[in-house]
Amino acid sequence: MDRLTAMTVFVEVAERGSLTAAAEVLDMSRAMVSRYLAEAEGWLGARLLHRTTRRISLTAAGEAALARFRQMLAIGEELQGELASDDPEPHGTLRITASVSFGQSHLARAVAAFVQRHPAARIELLLVDRMVNLVEERVDLAVRIARQIDPGLIARRLATCRSVLCASPAYLQAHGTPTAPEHLAAHNCLTHHYVGRSLWHLHRDGRALSVAVGGNISANEASLLVEAVRADAGIAMLPSYQVAPLLRGGALVAVLPDYQLDELGVHAVYASRRQQPAIMRRFLDFLAGCFEHDPAFQDLDWQPTGKESA
Repeated sequence: MDRLTAMTVFVEVAERGSLTAAAEVLDMSRAMVSRYLAEAEGWLGARLLHRTTRRISLTAAGEAALARFRQMLAIGEELQGELASDDPEPHGTLRITASVSFGQSHLARAVAAFVQRHPAARIELLLVDRMVNLVEERVDLAVRIARQIDPGLIARRLATCRSVLCASPAYLQAHGTPTAPEHLAAHNCLTHHYVGRSLWHLHRDGRALSVAVGGNISANEASLLVEAVRADAGIAMLPSYQVAPLLRGGALVAVLPDYQLDELGVHAVYASRRQQPAIMRRFLDFLAGCFEHDPAFQDLDWQPTGKESA
């Protein structure tokens, strides 16, 4: 049997903790997974897994084999990428992670366009509202919106994420429209767990000021705050890529539009340049091109057009 495939099967089983889960990912039967595991144990001459009816765990030999197999598979992928560098058609699998809101609003469309253009490419999307460990979870690329990126990672800036203070017309009619930053203290300000949880930083005419804010709703996902604002719950600081259509359509209103908020970078983040396959290089260039011309990442005029967004 193919020893590279046997190594791949063992790594998948070890990382997923299940023969069934590994079989689904690898698109093979559970019986075939068992055969490859037996083959690996046979040519290594050691038992790699403890198997019970409830769980799978690694033996000492399995721990050592897992580290070596990961290295060998990475070398194989790197060599494949180098040999295919002159191939104009990217192929292989790319595993990408992003936040749920950004994945749904922008990344999904970009991925769909990429695989339509390059049918030999395969993309696996992992949308989660937490910081993913790229190495442990075998993720090739993360799209992160942040001021700073972990210096241990490599980042390519794709776009600028601008934010805007938003409220619904009904909320402003009921509670009044703030005309100065200090007026925010009298309003129900809905906050994000990770960005502006208690302070909003505003800028105007070269002056910076920080305003303490608080409210009765906080969330770890911007899309939840968008819906809360649309339901007349309060004022929130929201990314322009999500609310631009709502502002243009009049479903939401920009609050304190003469003030600017801190900008964040939209970054493509990966762990190593050495093992960057051709498909990732091509996808990075494609993604940068998509965002470069996307009006949601440009300076926007928040004046409504009168057509309310659904």
